[in-house]
Amino acid sequence: MFVDSHCHLSFPELAGDLAAIRTAMDQARVDRALCICTTIEEFDTVHGLALAYSNFWSTVGVHPDNEDVHEPTVAELVERAALPRVVAVGETGLDYYEMDSRKGGRTIADMEWQRQRFRTHIRAARQAGKPMVIHTRCASDDTLAILREEGEDGSAGSAGGVFHCFTETAHVARAALDLGFYISFSGILTFKSAADLREVAAMVPLDRILIETDSPYLAPVPYRGKTNNPSYVPYVAAQIGQLRGLDADEVGRITSANFERLFRGVKS
Repeated sequence: MFVDSHCHLSFPELAGDLAAIRTAMDQARVDRALCICTTIEEFDTVHGLALAYSNFWSTVGVHPDNEDVHEPTVAELVERAALPRVVAVGETGLDYYEMDSRKGGRTIADMEWQRQRFRTHIRAARQAGKPMVIHTRCASDDTLAILREEGEDGSAGSAGGVFHCFTETAHVARAALDLGFYISFSGILTFKSAADLREVAAMVPLDRILIETDSPYLAPVPYRGKTNNPSYVPYVAAQIGQLRGLDADEVGRITSANFERLFRGVKS
């Protein structure tokens, strides 16, 4: 019924409770989850979850904010993307959140390593024929510019993908949609402070929406502040339903179909 399109079940907050989490998922009718890779060093563990459980899949990629980790080549990413049950490249993108030159921090020029890593992932996704999971934080202009420069315009040959855990403006959402991307919403959508984001969620076409937890982070209301897990993703669906005049089950059906269309080979 429901699909968590982005979770980190390999992270220590969740890895030791996998049996209980899977039971909770079953009780909440969350029948599938995409396990996200954030470093090459982590890949075997993430991929192992997908191989061990028939309702889990994995990605391959290096999170833009991870430093002092193995920097993959296009060939390395393509090789891993071809493995069974690997359905996407990422998460990848740009994260300028910690950059603040006024406080003696990094400048935009200092973040070139992130931009080069992002380009590597885009090229790998196109070569592998797999969609991307895009992370962008305080960097939407550069994220969109690089996607365009690398030919990601929604035309034939584009990898496409999803802007995950979306927290940007309606302008950014429209630009991502114009490039052929999906938009995924997390538990942030349920926060009292997220009125602007709810307006974005009310605008995105239903056939381009995904739902996620980004667990172990960002648990939705009524679990805000607690450790998140995939069994909570129906709360995101319910919030979207309130915005669109649909019940949570119908949002679950729609977003599950979108998940299958974007990440080919993930039928339950």
